[in-house]
Amino acid sequence: MLLIRNATIRDLDVITAVEAACFSPAEAATRDTLADRLHRYPDHFWLLFEDETLVSFLDGFVTDLPDLTDDMFEHAELHDENGQWQMIFGVNTIPSRRRRGHAGTLIDCAIRDAERQGRKGVVLTCKDEMIPYYAKFGFITECKGLSRHAGVAWNQMRLRFD
Repeated sequence: MLLIRNATIRDLDVITAVEAACFSPAEAATRDTLADRLHRYPDHFWLLFEDETLVSFLDGFVTDLPDLTDDMFEHAELHDENGQWQMIFGVNTIPSRRRRGHAGTLIDCAIRDAERQGRKGVVLTCKDEMIPYYAKFGFITECKGLSRHAGVAWNQMRLRFD
């Protein structure tokens, strides 16, 4: 049975474990960073559970700034609940549960919520090989290299609602 809900601080340990399973140590958010994010914007974490096991989550804050920059990953205090853009910092699915549509389900949830909240759209960054995946949701590649998180030149992609 699948359950989707927003996060609470009680989810910190399991979110930290999933983050570590999905990203390299240089790319993964630390437990402290995730705790700060959970304190500041828990409603911008979408969690997907399968039989009480967290198998996928997506998170990111809201801002009026149009571009996703590296400082946003570490500075949860930049979150502005009234901002125009929903940023996505990470789409995480544990390796044993990938290719089952879980990440796509959460992306759809985040898009629907952002649109319902009156945002201008959603912004994310990704590696080259993920561009076709996010394009299926309507994201358009804008530029490469604006974010250099963990020493990687990330592609910025945007989905506009207008």
